[in-house]
Amino acid sequence: MLNKSKNIIFLCLFFLTSLWAQFDTPVTLSAKAEENARAGEVVDIVVTATMDEEWKIYALRDQGKGPVASRVIVIGDAIAEAGMVLEEAPIEKYDDGFETNTRTHQGGAIFTAPVLLKSDLKPGKYELSVGVLYQVCNASLCYPPKEEFLTISVNVDAGATRENRTEMIAAVKEFDDFGDINLDAEIEKGFISFILLAVTMGFLALLTPCVFPMIPITVSFFTHQGEKGEGKPVNNAIIYTLGIIATFSILGFILAITLGASGANQLAASPWVNLFIAALFIYFALSLFGMYEIQLPEKLRNFSLNQEGRGGVIGTLFMAVTFTLTSFTCTVQFVGLLLVAASHGQWFWPLIGMVAFSGAFALPFFFLALFPQYLAKMPKSGGWLNSVKVVLGFLEMAAAFKFLSNTDLVWGWGFFTHSSVLAVWAVLMLLTGVYLLGKIQLPHDSPFASISVPRLIISTAFLTFGLYLTSGLFGQRIHGLIYSYLPPIVEGESGAVRTNGTSMAEEFTWYRDLDRGLSEAKATGKPVFIDFTGYTCTNCRWMESNVFTKTEVKHRFGEMVLVQLYTDGGPNHRENQEYEINRFGTAALPYYVILSPENEVIATYPGMTRNLDNFLDFLDVGLAG
Repeated sequence: MLNKSKNIIFLCLFFLTSLWAQFDTPVTLSAKAEENARAGEVVDIVVTATMDEEWKIYALRDQGKGPVASRVIVIGDAIAEAGMVLEEAPIEKYDDGFETNTRTHQGGAIFTAPVLLKSDLKPGKYELSVGVLYQVCNASLCYPPKEEFLTISVNVDAGATRENRTEMIAAVKEFDDFGDINLDAEIEKGFISFILLAVTMGFLALLTPCVFPMIPITVSFFTHQGEKGEGKPVNNAIIYTLGIIATFSILGFILAITLGASGANQLAASPWVNLFIAALFIYFALSLFGMYEIQLPEKLRNFSLNQEGRGGVIGTLFMAVTFTLTSFTCTVQFVGLLLVAASHGQWFWPLIGMVAFSGAFALPFFFLALFPQYLAKMPKSGGWLNSVKVVLGFLEMAAAFKFLSNTDLVWGWGFFTHSSVLAVWAVLMLLTGVYLLGKIQLPHDSPFASISVPRLIISTAFLTFGLYLTSGLFGQRIHGLIYSYLPPIVEGESGAVRTNGTSMAEEFTWYRDLDRGLSEAKATGKPVFIDFTGYTCTNCRWMESNVFTKTEVKHRFGEMVLVQLYTDGGPNHRENQEYEINRFGTAALPYYVILSPENEVIATYPGMTRNLDNFLDFLDVGLAG
């Protein structure tokens, strides 16, 4: 009971702080430089966390599956290198609430962070920024993790560097690869281990935003199949799933061999492919509205139909190919590595990996294809099922504008922009809500005397969502997942991208050329953060709007030279593609790298993440460099 109460309280607090983004804790932080130092010497920064005896703060590193470990980072222009942060011996014991062993400091803690000052500093006072991430608990509740920043001064005295004050323990880099996958090492673990990795990566890819546009079109297509009675539901679902696996694996493999490791990305970013997908979505949407019935050409119908009743096979395979084309935008790190290996002449392991990955990736869509066909066969399904089809039609029409905007970004029409697509989406959602209220009648709708409660609730949700999107046209920030589907706001000649209504260029300078970024890094001594991104990359937009905008991330960005390299459009995108593949061995988007001013790799981070702490760890390693 205690465990459940503690977890419920923790989740409630976390939810509330996500709304107000600010809370007070019983912890008071202070920091100071222990003593003066000379240029080129090590100075200890002492951070003190004070609290009442009932509270405990978690120790550095290795907190297991439960609480968040404390972290201390010191950054500033005067620092050449940061050392390993030290702490007093923590209390180690099993925590019933988190159900794991924890390491804590009861009633307060002292952390010591050594930093090596630059050797060319002139005597004087220099400001440093100290960031402290911590989680505090008592016997009954835990506060969510919080990060605070303190500003301190270090006095640099005149005089030569003293040899006995230049050494310190190197920073612990526990997260050098942050989940980076070494393909050769994984292959050496054996066939079964490799298959399990590929399947795991396939399921994880389902959590990326680029998957969601295919949900309404899959449901609507197989609802139509069920109404027409074309083929057996299970057979159709199996054909669809196997079609996805086959086209994803074979097409990806062929593209890697013919066009190189970036072949799948090139196809996903192709304006012609995006235009085709948009046209297909609009075609299906108009059919769902009742404008016409979808039928294959007579020769294909005759080829698909036979005495065993396997109708709709061609159409189902066609949908599988469409799914594959849209899913190539999910070029996660594992697929990127497989494509690089295939482009270098390997075939067995990349093909096996693609099959296993796409099998896991396609599995949920087997059920999405199966259930609508049975729903369509239910008695008296005509009226409410047609309403479902119309709602799906509105969603497909909205998805079509996402792909039209991809074409616009590459060809530079300037028509399907962020604002225009947002306006279209808002209108479509409002129309969906009005339709569900019975104020719009379409050809196949059945009249109804009253509105059911579920219909009213769903209508209210669509109307509210439509008004929310409308507010984005008047300066309101559009949050999270929705923003990642909108086209980025590209600013004129600079090519800078606005992140959720705020120009990334307004807060920081983002270089579009790596050489210029490295030149700036050499002049300032700062590390270089490289963002391999794409105009049509949904996962990239998600990171920019949900991670890059966090205060903790922006604070670290301020201590780096920032470079964005687009691989699907704009100047030098081919060179950027080749650079990512040749130096880092992947074609994944997004992909993040931190380089030293001398152009040496400090750390890499593979793709989209929902774990902010891991991304902060990656940035901290880069700053500690």
